[in-house]
Amino acid sequence: MSSSNLYYNKKYQWGVYFALFVALAFVPMIVGDDVFLLNQLSVFGVYAILALSLSLCWGFGGILNLGQGIAFGLGCYGMAMTMQLQSQDPIDDRIPPFMLNNSVEELPWLWELFWRTEIGILLALGVPTLFAVIFGFLMFKGRVSGPFFAIMSLALLSAIYMLVTDLQFLTNGSNGITPPDALEVFGIVIDPYDYASYWLVYAALVSLTIMCKLLTQSKFGLVVQALKNDPERVRFLGYSVALYETVIYAVSAFVAAVAGCCYVVLTQYCSNGQFGVVFSISIVIWAAIGGRGSLLWAMMGAFIVQGAQSYLGDEFLNAWLLILGFFFIIVVRFLPNGLASLWEMLLGSFSSGNSVSNADANES
Repeated sequence: MSSSNLYYNKKYQWGVYFALFVALAFVPMIVGDDVFLLNQLSVFGVYAILALSLSLCWGFGGILNLGQGIAFGLGCYGMAMTMQLQSQDPIDDRIPPFMLNNSVEELPWLWELFWRTEIGILLALGVPTLFAVIFGFLMFKGRVSGPFFAIMSLALLSAIYMLVTDLQFLTNGSNGITPPDALEVFGIVIDPYDYASYWLVYAALVSLTIMCKLLTQSKFGLVVQALKNDPERVRFLGYSVALYETVIYAVSAFVAAVAGCCYVVLTQYCSNGQFGVVFSISIVIWAAIGGRGSLLWAMMGAFIVQGAQSYLGDEFLNAWLLILGFFFIIVVRFLPNGLASLWEMLLGSFSSGNSVSNADANES
C-alpha cells in the first residue's frame, strides 16, 4: 500500500465529505415535487446516520455492538411520546387513544415528562446516551469486550424488546405509537412530506458526520483506535481503557438516538420493531458492506443496501434476505473493509511513492 495513497490523505478525505454534502444539498432540486421520493431519501439519510454511529464504535473503537437498536429505539419512543402529547390537550384530553383502549384512567408519570416539546426532545436524546454510559461503564469496567460484549448487547436488546412489547399500557405493544400530527418546534411545523423534514435530516447528517470525523482525528480518537488494536498496551501507558471505551460507546449511542428522533419525525410512527434483533443486525450489515473502518463508506453501505431493498425487494421478495446474506458473505470474505477497499485500491492505482505496510490503517 502506498504511503501517498489519497485514501489516507486528510485533505482529500475532507474534500470527499464536502463533495458529498454538496451533492446531497442538490437532492431537493433534483427530486422536485415528488415529496414521497424525498421522504424516502430522507429515511435513507436516517439509516446512514445509524451506520455512522456503528462505524464510530465498531470500526474505530473495536466495539461490536449488536444492540445498536437500543439507542435508536429509545430515541424513537422519546420523540413519538413528545409528538403524541403535542396533539393532546393538557387539561381536557390528556390520555392518548391507545391508553384509553387499555383502560388507563390517568396519564402515567413517565409520559408526564414529555408534555413540553423541548424537554421531550432533550429526554429523547439524553436517556439513550445516559443508558449507554451506565451499561458501557459496567461492561468495560469489568473488562467485558469482543464477542462477549456483542452477546451481552444482543441479550439486552432482546430483553428490552420483550419489555416494550409487554408494557402495552405505556407503549401500545406491537402496534406502536402513531402521533397524528407533525412535529412542531418553536412554531415551525416539520411536515414529513415537506422540504423542512429533508433539511432536518440533512443538517443532522452533516453535523454528526463532521463531529465524528473530527473526533476520530483528535488525540482522543487516536487513543480509541489504539485500544482496538492493543488495549493492554494502552492500559500499560496509563490510559483508562474503560473510560475511553465508555465515552466512544456513549457518543455512538447519542448519534443513534438522533437518528431515532429523525425517523419518527419522517414516519410519524415507532414500534417495538426498532428493538428487533433483525433490525440491529441490519445496521451491522450496512456498516460491514460499506466498510466499518470508514465513516463515509459505512453511510454509503446504508444507502446502497436500503436503496437496493426498496427497488429490488419487491421483485425478489422471498429471496431478498438470501441475496443480501450472500452479498454480505462475499464482501466480508474478499473485501474485509467492505466496498471501501475497492475505493482504496482505485485511489492507490493513481498514487505514487514508496510502498509501506499499512494493513491495519483506517480511513477516518
